[in-house]
Amino acid sequence: MVLQVKVKPNARTAALTQDAEGHWSASLTSPPLDGKANAELIALVARHFACRKADVSIRSGASARIKRIEIVERS
Repeated sequence: MVLQVKVKPNARTAALTQDAEGHWSASLTSPPLDGKANAELIALVARHFACRKADVSIRSGASARIKRIEIVERS
């Protein structure tokens, strides 16, 4: 499964939400420095979809606000 997520770093609380049109948005408490926000995003997505962090990866947009996240479903 691939998600397109708009990321908002330095937020007060961490949350992953989907609007009525199906667009994903992630609020992260970490700053966008040294990959901290990306690591928090991976952990947030893994927790939301109840999978391992190793199953979640950033396919594109590692340094952009809009990222494509891939979740590998293992059986």
